[in-house]
Parts: sequence; C-alpha cells; structure tokens
Amino acid sequence: MGKIAVSRRSPGTSPELLTSRAPIDPKRVSTQLAEPARWQIEHVPVTGSTNADLAAAAEGANADSGAAGPGRTTVLVTEEQVQGRGRGGRGWVCPAGAGLMFSLLLREPAIPADRRGWVGIALGLSIVDAIAAVTGLTATLKWPNDVLIDGAKCAGILGEVTGDAVIIGSGINVTVDRADLPRADATSLWLSGARTLDRERLLVAILDDLGRIIDRWVAARGDVDASGLRGEYRRSCSTLQSKVRVELPSGASLIGWAEDIDPSGSLIVRDEHGRSAGYSAADVVHLRPQ
Repeated sequence: MGKIAVSRRSPGTSPELLTSRAPIDPKRVSTQLAEPARWQIEHVPVTGSTNADLAAAAEGANADSGAAGPGRTTVLVTEEQVQGRGRGGRGWVCPAGAGLMFSLLLREPAIPADRRGWVGIALGLSIVDAIAAVTGLTATLKWPNDVLIDGAKCAGILGEVTGDAVIIGSGINVTVDRADLPRADATSLWLSGARTLDRERLLVAILDDLGRIIDRWVAARGDVDASGLRGEYRRSCSTLQSKVRVELPSGASLIGWAEDIDPSGSLIVRDEHGRSAGYSAADVVHLRPQ
C-alpha cells in the first residue's frame, strides 16, 4: 500500500495558504469548464453535509436550491461542513477553506442501477487525474475509493442512491496542516508538496475529467469493461496485488491478497488457504494493509 507520507512543508499559516483559502467563486469555476452548460455550480459558505443537501433536493424537499434542469448535473460546493460523513457513518471534518468539499447529483438512466455504484470510482479516478494535472503529485486509489498520496489518505468519497439519482461527494485535504489532520495516516496536498493549491482549478479539472469518463460509460450502456472504467481503476488502485486484512461487520477478519475488482466493484481476495471470494464495500468495515 505504500509508505505513510511525511510532511514536506513546515506548519504555519503562509500567504500561499491564505490565498488558497479564499472562498470559491462558482461563476469563475463555470467559465473555466470545458462544458459549462453541463454543470450547475452552487456554493454555500457552510452547511451540515453537501450530500445531505443534494439528497433533500433530489427528493423534492428543497427543489429551489438543488434540482438542475434536464441534461445538467448539480455540483454543490462548500467551504465548511459541520456534519460531514465518511464511509460507515464515521465523522469527517476539515477547517474552513482548507479543503475542496463538494457533492454531485447525477441522473444517468442509461447506466443500469446495479452499476451506478461505480460513480464513486469514476469520481476517484477523476480526482487522481486532476491532482496529477494541477498539483504535479502522484495519487492512487485505495479500494473502494479513498485517494492516497505516498500511502496516506488525502481525500475520501461517499456515495448514496436516492430514487433515480446518485449523490456522490468528496472531501479533499488541500491546505490542511499536520495539527488539524484527524489521524497519523492522513495528509494534504499542501503537506505533500503540491506545486499549486488553487481549489478552483482543481475542481474544474475534476469535473472536466469526470464528464469525459461518464460520456464513455454512458456510450457503453454502463458496461465498465467496454467503457474502460474497470481497466483504469485497476491501473490506479494501489490495493491490488497487495496483502490486506479484511475486517467484517461480524467482527471476524481474514488476511489475503487483493487479486482483482469484479464488474460489480467488489474486491476479490485470495485467502491464505488459496480460496478467493468477493467483498463489496458494504461487506467491509475496514481494509488494512499487511
């Protein structure tokens, strides 16, 4: 899984950090997008959870502030989440302006319902590509879709299905300092030595890349192999071909080798007795390197 990243920069608030923490301007983001008509960019200074806000919009409870028109995808960006969630209901916090926190409300009826869980992987791939293009850093994905730099987590992704919509959100640590990270095996773009910390450029790059991935996926009618989505994930997933410990909701665990990702998105693990089995993200409480 790689080594845990060591801070390459000293703590403290620099002019670069202060500039990068200026509020995101949704109009400026829109003008930089390759397909501005595709995305409805909305911004709130602070909220409980961008995923929860868009879920409410998808259910019609808040139609005035979250329902994009036909052919458009709503992107809700915030400077601070006070009730942010990670996978398994775990809390997620980030100082105001120090992260790129956003959620998308996607409706893609051409993608079969049993494949829509791959939206999180598609977003993860877009984040990895955008980090490389904008910051010069090399990131990978830990199954199912945590974003790592040098083995340390710098971003997480959380998705949920609401009716015919998929809500997918991400929180990326951009200028979070070491003292503000919740755990030792975490990092930020700042600490990892990013050449730029421009959150608007990063968001633009993510959305442009995600749009291209989704177009290929829709053209392939949701087929993750024909679209190239599964192949791209295999190349970017640092979990594959590594020894892992799978911790299950029952409290049981097993140690084995992560062999592959099947078309459903499940991780195929070969145990110490040579037996292979698939585990979905819902089946696993923690996946740890060994």
